[in-house]
Amino acid sequence: MELKVFNIRSYGILLNQRHEILISDEIYHGHLFSKFPGGGMELGESLSDSIKREFIEECDLNLTNLNLLYITDTVVQSMFDSSQQVIGVYYQVFTDELLSVPIKTEVFDFQEGSQQSFRWVPLHSFNSNDLTFEMDQQAWDIIKDKIIL
Repeated sequence: MELKVFNIRSYGILLNQRHEILISDEIYHGHLFSKFPGGGMELGESLSDSIKREFIEECDLNLTNLNLLYITDTVVQSMFDSSQQVIGVYYQVFTDELLSVPIKTEVFDFQEGSQQSFRWVPLHSFNSNDLTFEMDQQAWDIIKDKIIL
C-alpha cells in the first residue's frame, strides 16, 4: 500500500499535583480508544502551536510550558486512513490553570452527545496497555522515565 499523506499529531502528557496523568477516551468512526490529549497539526502551524491549540480545543486549558519528550521514528500507518503515515510528537505540558472539563472515573464514560471524556490515572499504575494505539504504547515506554514530577 502506497502512503501518500503525512499526518503529524501532537500529544500532551499533563500531570496534576497528585501525580496522575490525564487520559482522553474517545470514539471516532465507531472506534473506541484511549490516548493522551492532542491531535493533528494544521497546515501553517508549528508543532508547539499545535499542542497549545489542541489543549484549548479539547480541555479549555492554556499551556504555559512544553517539554519535548519524543518524536516517533518508525513508519506508522493511520488506523483511519490507509494512505496516511502518522508521525507522533509527544510533549510533557504544563499549565497554571485548573482543568475545568468534566473528569470521569470510568473508561469511555461519555456524556450524551459527546465523543470524548477525560480521566486522571495514577502515574504509578499507568502503563502502555492503558493506551490503545501501538504508536502511543511504544512512545510511553520510551518517555515514561523522562517525565518531570
